[in-house]
Order: sequence, then C-alpha cells, then structure tokens
Amino acid sequence: MQLAKRKMSVGEFAELVGLTPANVAVLKNGRAKAVRFSTLEAMCRVLDCQPGDLLEFVEDEE
Repeated sequence: MQLAKRKMSVGEFAELVGLTPANVAVLKNGRAKAVRFSTLEAMCRVLDCQPGDLLEFVEDEE
C-alpha cells in the first residue's frame, strides 16, 4: 500500500532498500518470519514513514 501511494514499483523499492524483489514480495505478502532493524530503517527512510505505518501485530493462533 505504501508503494502504491508513492507510485513506486517493487523493483525500484527493492533497489533503494537493498533487497531483492523476491524478498520485498515476501515482506509485502506477510510471509516474512522476521525483519532486520536495518531493513526496517531503510524501508522507513525510502517511504518517509514510521515503523508503525508498515507493521501490524497479529496474535498467534493456539
């Protein structure tokens, strides 16, 4: 959603953040198990946003 607001492609975002487009897709689709703080920082810098704009807490199912 943040990419669409900025009319930025996944490939362009990946290059600016230092990730592969495949890894951006994993993050975008919610399949990532962890995110490095350095990656989160780079994403926020590129998108000019705060971590809370990108993250959502979801309880684990028991």
